[in-house]
Amino acid sequence: MNMEDKLRAEVLRRLETDYELKHRTGTDYMRGGKCPACGKKELYSHHLNPYLIICGRESKCGQSWHVKELYEDLFDDWSKRAPATDQHPNATARAYLEFARGFRMDLIQGWFTQDSYYSRALDAGTATVRFALDKGGYWERFIDRPHRFGKMKANFKSHDSYKGVWWCPPCVDLLDVKELWIVEGIFDAISLVHHGIAAVAAMSSNAFPAESLKELARLRGGKLPKLVWALDNEPGAHRYTKRWVQMARGLGYECEAAQIEQRDSRKVDWNDLHQRWQFIDDVEKRAEQIDKDLRSARHFGALLIAESAAEKGVLMYEWRERYEFHFGFESRLYWFKMDLEKFNKAMQALESSERHEDQLLSDKQRRDKALRQCGGVVEIANCYPQALYFQRNEVTDESWYYFRVDFPHDGGSVKNTFTGGQVAAASEFKKRLLSMAAGAVFTGSGQQLDKIMKEQLYGLKTVETIDYVGYSKEHGAYVFGDIAIRNGIVSEVNKEDFFEFGKLRLKTLQKSIRIEIQRDSAKYNGTWLPLLWVTFGAQGIVALAFFTCSLFAEQIRRLYQSFPFMELTGEAGAGKTTLLTFLWKLLGRAGYEGFDPSKSSTAGRSRLMGQVAGMPVVLIEGDRNGPDKAHAKAFDWDELKDFYGGGTLRTRGMKTSGNETYEPPFRGTIVIAQNAAVVAHEAIMTRICKLHFVRPQVTSESRAAADNLNALDGSTLSHFLLMAVKQEAALMQLFGQRVPEHEARLRQLNSHCAKCGKPFGDDAGNCKHCGNNVRGVIRVERIIKNHAQLLAMVDCLNQIITLKPEQLGETQRTVIRMALERQAAINADHQDVAEFWQVYEYLESLSEEPLVNHSKNPQLIAININEFAERAAEHRQKLADVTTLRDLLKESRSHKFIEYKAVDSAVRAGQAARNQLFNRCMTVKCWIFKA
Repeated sequence: MNMEDKLRAEVLRRLETDYELKHRTGTDYMRGGKCPACGKKELYSHHLNPYLIICGRESKCGQSWHVKELYEDLFDDWSKRAPATDQHPNATARAYLEFARGFRMDLIQGWFTQDSYYSRALDAGTATVRFALDKGGYWERFIDRPHRFGKMKANFKSHDSYKGVWWCPPCVDLLDVKELWIVEGIFDAISLVHHGIAAVAAMSSNAFPAESLKELARLRGGKLPKLVWALDNEPGAHRYTKRWVQMARGLGYECEAAQIEQRDSRKVDWNDLHQRWQFIDDVEKRAEQIDKDLRSARHFGALLIAESAAEKGVLMYEWRERYEFHFGFESRLYWFKMDLEKFNKAMQALESSERHEDQLLSDKQRRDKALRQCGGVVEIANCYPQALYFQRNEVTDESWYYFRVDFPHDGGSVKNTFTGGQVAAASEFKKRLLSMAAGAVFTGSGQQLDKIMKEQLYGLKTVETIDYVGYSKEHGAYVFGDIAIRNGIVSEVNKEDFFEFGKLRLKTLQKSIRIEIQRDSAKYNGTWLPLLWVTFGAQGIVALAFFTCSLFAEQIRRLYQSFPFMELTGEAGAGKTTLLTFLWKLLGRAGYEGFDPSKSSTAGRSRLMGQVAGMPVVLIEGDRNGPDKAHAKAFDWDELKDFYGGGTLRTRGMKTSGNETYEPPFRGTIVIAQNAAVVAHEAIMTRICKLHFVRPQVTSESRAAADNLNALDGSTLSHFLLMAVKQEAALMQLFGQRVPEHEARLRQLNSHCAKCGKPFGDDAGNCKHCGNNVRGVIRVERIIKNHAQLLAMVDCLNQIITLKPEQLGETQRTVIRMALERQAAINADHQDVAEFWQVYEYLESLSEEPLVNHSKNPQLIAININEFAERAAEHRQKLADVTTLRDLLKESRSHKFIEYKAVDSAVRAGQAARNQLFNRCMTVKCWIFKA
């Protein structure tokens, strides 16, 4: 099976699977497919040439797609699909031109060559289709995975300017043509030549072919062809088209323009039209369609170069007779209204006119002049508002219309949203327009606005939205403001402020968080790793691995239903802030550290935590013993418990008459950075992987490394984020392989001595082989799971930035040590609690009678905290603050807290017996612990 047959077979298979197209027996067509635009089952395609799918609802939809729009991978790597050989050195270029562009080889044979291009900056190469230029040099198109080169899809020979001279197809005789079309690109010119239209390529919309036009005028004398300027239909090309028309007229040429109507956000050029025309087998129908499309293009071209609003209004009336309509001219909104009475009077006046020039007019010319005299054109806005699309948040049931408002004075534009109510009433529309842009005034009536909105909003495309930045698991894409990454491919936001991934249109509504990412790999500064190692060692690498794999938190939770928390504690000056700000630079958020949860409300915290997905949420806790202590108690670490598995942030009622609620999930990861250690229930403590930083012994080397690390600019570091997310698939595969291995490694610590490596038995306190203490082994399964994931994160980091073997080994040992310390922390009391029980033992040992234990039950300990503090002070024993102790003692592990209640006091009874105070109250409210 040759390349053409393989490609056709794969296209047929995908069309049947994805669009339900079926070959109708006895015909050359596939029918019954579901249209991706209107959803109706009237999609069809040609079975022998299945490279275009079309909706059969011509009047209501009629949209079409080339399969290369739907299946880019099939038309992306031509060297792989059709490799060149010694016998056929142009095989790859030929396959590209035939199957990706639809060109006939019998027409263009000898016009091109196959060559190659290599980018040292990107370390990427591609085969190219190369065309020689008349001025010298060449132009070449990349044909192997061109997305790797960003915006650069083609290349001119260095140091050779193409401006001033067009590229002319060898088959076009410039001395004989009566009408010459000037298009932007070589492929556009070749496409038109296929259909008998003489065309040349200016090579760019901003290049005026002055030398070629002057040379053509010299060769043809006074018999100049009409020029049709058919550049791309986009704002930049519009400005140049108007400018080039004026300049060409100055050279003596008669000029028109042609513009392909862009029905939606998909750009359609002359090559796209050529491939659609080719799809039509019937010669007469094809000629009819070509004539229809060219007439339409000429009409929109005439609108573009119209010299006045009145002229444009008349052109629109003649194209489609409507007595009232709106239109834009020079970025202002006008209203056209045909007054038939005035028109009839104008026609009669012209027919009876005795002026010589009026008598020479044809019927059409007389009608055009009468239309211009009677057509009422009124400006109704000093700007031009255009509805771009409808955006909807399915979760919250909120929706908006997204508009672009263009201005004539500076050529600028503003984009923003209108609600349904604001486009439904002229007064509300006027208010919103004024608040959206300075000086934007709408003076039209409600009836005019209704007609404008009816036309602009009909069939408006819909864009899906998310209310956060980062990874959207529903769409499988990372969205960071003006760039997005999906399946490893980086896309830039389009001119309408949303991203297109095939049939998916997506944008984020989150504007308060700015993620600024360096897209150019050449500007990436990779010298930071040695600095990080010198400054923070293995602990810095562990924190980096956690931040990096936070980008994949949603994917990891989908596999393991959990993602651990990270705690960074340490003395003031230990470098926690330096580390955090550096890590944020790598993720494109320079100048940020985190937020203090104790200084925000529950609603505020839930919104802050819901603003990101696949990124860390850093909680910076204030000084627990500072003056803001009372407020700090408002934050309860238990709030974080559900976020371990991506639970609900907060439940809010919807503004509906039903029972609908909005329950956004937590999509990020938790990082806790503070001086004091977290003290919480065991459920929280076991969810945490803890790094403790101590104030380092500063050397000249470490000081210089820390200073250089701080000095690094976020614009040179943030490309790291792209390096990570572009490897999403490979990293998640590696993560899934390594987690079970690391879990087995950590579980082995529960049965084998870390010193001698021999099994010590389940209940051993010391190894029976070497006597090593083995009580620190990991008994809590969640601790094993969390630290196994953290070890796998280090492995993933090593795929992005290669660590030295000694760095990798030390980092892995650090994570294992963290797991052991976490188990020990679960087993042990907080330092303040441990000191409390030491003071308790001391006070109770001072006398044979109870001094602070009010319990008469030997199985229980009953302590009145205030009295305990008083006795401790009398005996010069140091205790933590009483308020702090009340919080910490609830988590006491050596003596488990039971309840707080009144007890019959053994201390009071002893005092009463000694002092014979038998009428004294013996009841005291105490904290009850197990003895």
